[in-house]
This record gives sequence, structure tokens and C-alpha cells, in this order.
Amino acid sequence: MINENELISGLREEEVEKRRQKYGLNTIEKRKKISPIKIFLSQFNDFIIWVLIAATIISGLMGEKGDTVTILIIVFMNAILGFVQEFKTEKSLEALKQMAAPTSKVVRDKVIKIIPAEELVPGDLVLIESGDRIPADCIIADGSDLVVDESLLTGESVGVYKNDKYSSIYMGTIVLTGKARARVESTGMNTEMGKIANMLENIDDEKTPLKQKLASLGKILVVVCILICVVVTVLGIMRGQDKYQMFLVGVSLAVAAIPEGLPAIVTVALALGVSRMLKRNALVRRLPAVETLGCTSVICSDKTGTLTQNKMTVKEIYFNDRIYEKSIYTGNEFELLRKSFVYCNDCDYDFNKKSINECLFGDPTETALIRAFFDNGKELKNYLSKEKRLSEIPFDSKRKMMSVISRNSHGVCCYVKGAPERIIERCKYIYIGGKVQLFTSAYKAKVNSQVENMSRKALRCIACAYKDHDINESQREKNLIFLGIAGMIDPPRPEVKNAVIECKKAGITPIMITGDHKNTAFAIGKELGICSDMSEIMGGDELEKISDDNLVKAVNKIKIFARVSPEHKLKIVRAFKRNNKIVAMTGDGVNDAPAVKEADIGVSMGVSGTDVTKEASAMILLDDNFATIISAVEEGRVIYNNIRKFIRYLLSCNLGEVLTMFLSSLFYLDTPLLPIQILLVNLATDGLPAMALGVDPADNDIMLQAPRDKKEGIFSKGLGEKIVVRGCLIGICTVFSFIISMYFGLDLKSSRTVALGTLIMSQLIHVFECRSERHSIFEIKLFTNLYLVGAVSISIAMLIAVIYIPFLQVIFHTRALGLFEWLIIIFFSGFISLINSVYLYFNKK
Repeated sequence: MINENELISGLREEEVEKRRQKYGLNTIEKRKKISPIKIFLSQFNDFIIWVLIAATIISGLMGEKGDTVTILIIVFMNAILGFVQEFKTEKSLEALKQMAAPTSKVVRDKVIKIIPAEELVPGDLVLIESGDRIPADCIIADGSDLVVDESLLTGESVGVYKNDKYSSIYMGTIVLTGKARARVESTGMNTEMGKIANMLENIDDEKTPLKQKLASLGKILVVVCILICVVVTVLGIMRGQDKYQMFLVGVSLAVAAIPEGLPAIVTVALALGVSRMLKRNALVRRLPAVETLGCTSVICSDKTGTLTQNKMTVKEIYFNDRIYEKSIYTGNEFELLRKSFVYCNDCDYDFNKKSINECLFGDPTETALIRAFFDNGKELKNYLSKEKRLSEIPFDSKRKMMSVISRNSHGVCCYVKGAPERIIERCKYIYIGGKVQLFTSAYKAKVNSQVENMSRKALRCIACAYKDHDINESQREKNLIFLGIAGMIDPPRPEVKNAVIECKKAGITPIMITGDHKNTAFAIGKELGICSDMSEIMGGDELEKISDDNLVKAVNKIKIFARVSPEHKLKIVRAFKRNNKIVAMTGDGVNDAPAVKEADIGVSMGVSGTDVTKEASAMILLDDNFATIISAVEEGRVIYNNIRKFIRYLLSCNLGEVLTMFLSSLFYLDTPLLPIQILLVNLATDGLPAMALGVDPADNDIMLQAPRDKKEGIFSKGLGEKIVVRGCLIGICTVFSFIISMYFGLDLKSSRTVALGTLIMSQLIHVFECRSERHSIFEIKLFTNLYLVGAVSISIAMLIAVIYIPFLQVIFHTRALGLFEWLIIIFFSGFISLINSVYLYFNKK
């Protein structure tokens, strides 16, 4: 049993620590993580690598020990690079899961706190409401109209009523309606959920559509590369070259040519992008969402808290047939109004705080109504003690109202508040001049006129009413006495106006969705630049009447949906999707979850969102801010562009390497590169530079481009042609550098060194070209990606080392080069870049 003191105060922190040590964290045992050793060993789990290792071991047994050791070192270093990529991905995804862990509202030391659910201990007092996932097995201390979905445990889809005190509720189940305070009984593996831990939902390490496409592409490339390598090997043997040597050339070429790390680098790019988004307050729960973000063409956003600050303040009150504008409404004339707005209210309180702002917790609308009548916590506490709440019907989005029955020294009274139109339709009387009069049509017209006037000033209107007779279950919200209207302002977030401008420049349509009156919505929407005319607004009543087909035709002209319920959101999302739009939809309440799930990018609120909506979403806004969505869209575009960049780089370079060997075999030239040199090229160019492209900053004009089509292939917009042309140029220029070197009398070893230098340098110059598909290398600022500068510097240092350090010359079969040889390298590697830059220049013209 829980006593009244615990019901108010909760556990003390020192007691919490004792119980945590005794019971542990409130977590379910998770699947075992992949150990770093397994991740490292998996880098060698590739047929081509096995063949190469076997070949090098045979080579070692035949006396070529230097080559054997070097090749094994290169294979080992490649494995380290792959390990770093995968381990970073694993850590990023683990961090993602931790960030997405559920939270719980708990009372401790008389203070309401929001903590990670895993920190709960038995005896904690938790507050739960509609849409929450219950964080542990609990016993209800007090509650109101609580209905829980226990299908996760029982399989029954019908909600279970939990109206009895001391009823049990279980971890993982969902509150459908109502609210309660409950004491935690069991945590972690001691809960019912712990007994069926396999049902715990985790965020999956999903294989993104892009990774699937690249994996398929990789298989095709493997077959093509192996065929070319076989041809190169056979042609070499037919020319009388050493069979073993040509076999090793073929295998080494296959290792270098096959972009086996492509899917892994995509994962790294996505994981790094997710980390960057976190810094901008956007938590991506599913990796495919990152790809889809770049395609977003419509963003449907809630107004309150997302476009606005969610800091409500009462500016006007319509009461007694006149408008009052005060900061605090005191005096006996406002007493009935004050009772209705204060007793019919879902605020939580901490009366240890002196300031009225500090002692109020809850929905901003609820706290604003109380601040309108009180500026002192002690006075509020005394006032609340005068009446005892007997029952309530909580607010919900369909009814758009709530009612409370309470008892005072004079008897029982019912207080009601909600949307003006809902309150007005239930009122038979009106309180004016201290008297109760019939609520005639003339009075109703006057009240509706005041609602219109307030709405035009962007004020959100909340009406209230009461009755002190005929209060029974079926009649409590009928024949009410109308009291008045509070007009509140929720100012727009200052950064949203610029975000809306940026949104439109990027070809994305921002849509406001709100439960407010049309006039209020228009005033805010016009100020933010979302709309310019009342014809761009559609109300909930129109949404109810319009057919799905007609909505599809009309929806592209609408910028604001006003007075809508969460159920309408699903209809709106489907209409946009039928128009081939890629839709992002925000939501916070449990009823928003279907629309959030239906959207291409479901976005939930990290501060105000319910657990159900968060789980249905692909992305969580940690600051509930519209501007954060735009930042996430920009980041999504950057990530997709970066993936295109390193695909372009890797495939064109690998094609260049294959063509170098293929053309030399085709024209009966000496082998321009030895196996050890091919592997060196792979190590120097494919690893660090490709990874550095994954963190390349955005082009300045990335948010001035139209959203890409979701069905657009990865090789669209000429990327495939760029890869083929550049790959061919790299291969041809490398072969020509080899031929020119031989022509000018250089020996075979020196000519191979020139070919090696040309192949590596042309790829390292190309990596800078890959930073932009629209700008030449001369237009790209070199030092905006220091990681890439560093990676290229390391690769150049490796090249210089193997050319000039004696013991490395022996291992890699190179020779020190003079000025003439370097001029050949610079000419042929730079010549390609010059052609490309001139082409881009004239193409722009």
C-alpha cells in the first residue's frame, strides 16, 4: 500500500540509490553484442582474400619471403581499416539505441522529474497518461478513466479498464486513455516483460535500400572483375610469362578492383550523418530515413511547440459581456471563471518552490490558465485545498474538452473547459452581471464574434462553463452555464521564419497543422510566411466532408489545416502521397502515431511526444523545433551526396586499375604493375581518402536544389558516365606513362615506378574532383575538408616512401625517380584533371 505522503513526495534520492544497488537497472537483458575480435576476424571472411593469403603463403614457401610478408601486412592493414569502419558503425548504432530509450515521469523528493526508464527502482512513484508506454510493473495509486492496451502480453487487442485502486499494470503495455499515479512494484528481469524478454522491441540494424542496391552492384562487379582478371592472367601466360606470377597478378588485381568495402563505407557515412544530426537535435531511429530525408518535398508540422515556442500567456479574457486585459485576474467578479479554469485543470505542482512559474508542471495551456489568476504558490495551494476532485472526464482530441466534478463546503459542482464551439453547443445558459440567463442566439452570435476577433490576433481561445445542479453521469456536460473565454498567445519561434524561407528555396512545401481556429492559424501562418491568403486554409469540418479523391486534387493548394483532429492527419498524409510527394509528418500524441507511421518520414517530438508516437517515428526532434527538421533534411542531402561522391571515386579508380592491366595485356606490353604494387595502390587510395569523402561538407547551394526523386537511381544525373569516362582516362593515362617511360629508355623497374606514381597520383587528384558534381577542381575550396587533405597527404607520403626509402624499394620493386620521371607522372595524372575541369567549365557555359 502507498501512503499519502509517498503519493506527494515520492522516494528520497538516498533511498533510490540503495534500491538501485539491490535491484539493479530497470532493463531487459539484450542480445549479445558482436565482440570487436569477431568484427576484426570477419574482415578476412572473403574468398578472394583467402585465395590471396594462400597464394602469398605458397610464394613464401618458394622463397619469395619479402613479398609474402609485405602482402600479408597490406592485407592486415586493409582489415584494420575495415574493422575501424564497422566498429565505428556498431558503436554509433548502439549510441542510437541508448538515445532512443524510453523515459519516465517520476516523483522524487517532492519534485517531478523526467528520467530514463532504466533508472526506475521498486517503490518509485510514476506519472502516466494517454500514449505512454508503462515503464515497469506497477500498482495504481490513483487514476482516472485509465484504459491500457495489454496486447503485447495477452494478445488481446481490446483495451483493459484499470479504474480500481491497486490494479496492476505491466511494463511495455500502452496507456490508451486516462492518466494515473502508480507505484513501481517490479523492474527489469523481474517484470512480466522480463519473463518474455524475446518480445522486447529493439531498434533493428536495418540494411538500407541503398546498401542493398550497392550489395547487388558489388556482386555484378565481382563477376566482371574476376572475368577480366582471368583474361589478364590467361593472356600473360599465353605470352610466356611466369604462371605463378600471373596468377598472383590476377588475384591481386581482383582484390584491388572489387569494391568490397562499399556497403561498409555507406554504413559509416550514414552512421556519421546520424551523429551529426544528433548534434543538431535530430535523432534518427532508422537508417533508411537518412536516405529518404534528401527526397522530402512536403513537411507537415504541428503548430504548437514546433512552429511556436509553446509558452502560452493569457492576453485577454472575454467575460461578463466585455473584454478584460490584465496580467493577473483577481477579485470576486472573476471567481466562477477562476474556479472553472483552475479546478478543471491537469497541472502538476511542486509547492516547495516560491515562484509560481517554478511550481507549475504540465501542458503550457494549463499552466498559462493558472498563471492568469495566481502569482503566488502558497495562495494557489490554499485555494486548491478548498475543493476536492471527485471525478473527471479527461481532455481528448475528439471531444476537445474536459470536465471535472468537485466538492466544496456548499456542495458538488461541475466545471468544464475546451474549444469554444464545443462548449457553446453544450450551454443552455450564460452568466452575465452576476445572474444566470438564457443563452439566446443573440448572445451566442456575440460570443462567436469575440472568438473571431481574438483569433484574428493569433490568440488561442479556451472557453469554460459550469453547472451546480443535475450533475449525474449522463447529464454532467449538458445544459451548462457559459462563463467566458481566455485568449492566449503562443509566439512563433524566432528561427522558424528563416527555416520556412530555406524550406521553400529547397523546393519543399511547409504545411501547418493545428487544432486552432482558422483565424489564429492564418495569423501565425502569415507571420511565418507559410501562407498569404485565407483560401490556402482548410478546416477540420471541410476535411470531414471532402472525399479522398477530391482532397488529392485540392491538397496542393492548401498550406494550413486548422481545427483538425489527429485522425485527419492520416487523410492528409495519404492525399499528399497520392500526389507523389515525399511527406514528413510531425506528431506528439498517441493518436498521431498512424499518420506518423504512414508518412515517408515520421517525426515525433522528443520533449512532448508520447512513447507510442516515438516508436512509430523514423526521427525524433529532441527540441520539438521545426527548424531542426530543415537541418535534418539538409544533412540527409549531404549524406546522400557524399555517398555518391565516394561511389564515383571508388568505382572510377578501380576501373582505372583494371583497365591498366587489361590494356597492357591486350597490347602485349610488359606487366606495368606487380602484384605487390597493385595492393599498395589499393591501400593508398581506397581506404582513407574514400572514408574522408564521407564527411565532406555540403556544397553551398545544396538547399537551393529541388528534392531528388525517391526512385532516382544512384547512378542518375550522369554519374555512371562520369565513372566510366574517368576510369578509362585513369587506365589509359597510366598505360601511356608506362609506354612513354620505356620509350625514353627507362628500365622496366623505373617504368613500373612511373606507372605506379601516375596511377596513385591521378586517383588522389580525382578524389578532390569527386567533392562536387557541378564544380571543377579549381572552384572547390581545398581546406574545407581537412580530413581529406590529411588522408591524401598520408597516401602521398606512402608513395614517396616506397620510391625513396631503400628497404621499401626492395619490397615494392621500385626505383628512385628524378625530375624527368616526375614530370611524366604530373603530366599524365594532371592531364586528366585538366580535361575534366575544361569540360565542366564549357558545360556550365
